[in-house]
Amino acid sequence: MFTSEKGVVEEWLSEFKTLPETSLSNYATNLKDKSSLVSSLYKVIQEPQSELLEPVCHQLFEFYRSGEEQLLRFTLQFLPELIWCYLAVSASRNVHSSGCIEALLLGVYNLEIVDKQGHSKVLSFTIPSLSKPSVYHEPSSIGSMALTESALSQHGLSKVVYSGPHPQREMLTAQNRFEVLTFLLLCYNAALTYMPSVSLQSLCQICSRICVCGYPRQHVRKYKGLSSRIPVSSGFMVQMLTGIYFAFYNGEWDLAQKALDDIIYRAQLELYPEPLLVANAIKASLPHGAMKSSKEGTRCIQVEITPTSSRISRNAVTSMSIRGHRWKRHEQPDNSNDTTELGILVIPEISVTNVAGERTGNGEKGRTLGEIDAQHIQGVQETATDPRTESKGLPEIRRQKSVRKMMEDGINAPGRVQF
Repeated sequence: MFTSEKGVVEEWLSEFKTLPETSLSNYATNLKDKSSLVSSLYKVIQEPQSELLEPVCHQLFEFYRSGEEQLLRFTLQFLPELIWCYLAVSASRNVHSSGCIEALLLGVYNLEIVDKQGHSKVLSFTIPSLSKPSVYHEPSSIGSMALTESALSQHGLSKVVYSGPHPQREMLTAQNRFEVLTFLLLCYNAALTYMPSVSLQSLCQICSRICVCGYPRQHVRKYKGLSSRIPVSSGFMVQMLTGIYFAFYNGEWDLAQKALDDIIYRAQLELYPEPLLVANAIKASLPHGAMKSSKEGTRCIQVEITPTSSRISRNAVTSMSIRGHRWKRHEQPDNSNDTTELGILVIPEISVTNVAGERTGNGEKGRTLGEIDAQHIQGVQETATDPRTESKGLPEIRRQKSVRKMMEDGINAPGRVQF
């Protein structure tokens, strides 16, 4: 560590001690723009034997419990590096040199598990329902699955996952170590949008180191220093993947890609199903080329939003359109004599009982031609409604049409016409 960098850190330590309470907000606003200070603090944390490590950890904890949001985020940006230093020292069996880092991690953990009144926090997360639209999907594009999810959501069967209450910890042991570190990474991921690029780079690098140290892949990555294996838990790896997924789309594609491959490598060796599932899902969703995302401005995960308009064409064939097309076809007249369909075109029956030279029978004198025709029309309509009588009614209609043509031509047959 150079003398100039050491001087920047010492000035920062002394400045905060003499800072009045009224100037705390302005001090926190200007602190994030001091890039030279941030880089110097990273070098202090990476040197466990540095004499400035203990006062730096103490001041970072003072920032965190000050209640100022920007000071809290300033401390959080160093969290991945602090976790790596603690795990590296623990793996090397040199526990005494990590005392101040362990105290800082425990202090942040104990502050986060309680609210302002001192009561234990219970974090809850509702699993999104596929029946409700989001920036990731629309129910209409899923198909029949949306109907099932919609029916379940109407009955209030949405699943809620709870985390907590978490117990207070006075020291980190092999039994509770990753329970605490996993919760700390959860807090870090909750503030990912406020983290600078240097913090995302640190996250990707420490994820790779944790996963490959002590394994043959360490020589491929050319990581020097620690050669002991660092045990990890399944939940801790899932939290690492959450931050890496964000880094992919916020200017750190290459480092995030390397970290993702290393996590998959370690998860396969450990046979952890949860990290493998999440990591492979992230890998499958990535675009083929590297994302050229600006490192300035708003940070977010880029997704493709489906259009809100319906994708079903207005001319799509449905059961309703088929039914309407059938009735429309039945209503069209057919002028062909050979292709006349029964029930489509009703042809009135012509009575031939009152042709000249034919006597009417007893009781039929009072019946007019209109009444007889009306009965025959009704009979033809009744025949048309029953498809089973189609073959029987067709010759009858042709016979009636031939008789009608003979009458129109002026041909008068004597007596009753025989067929």
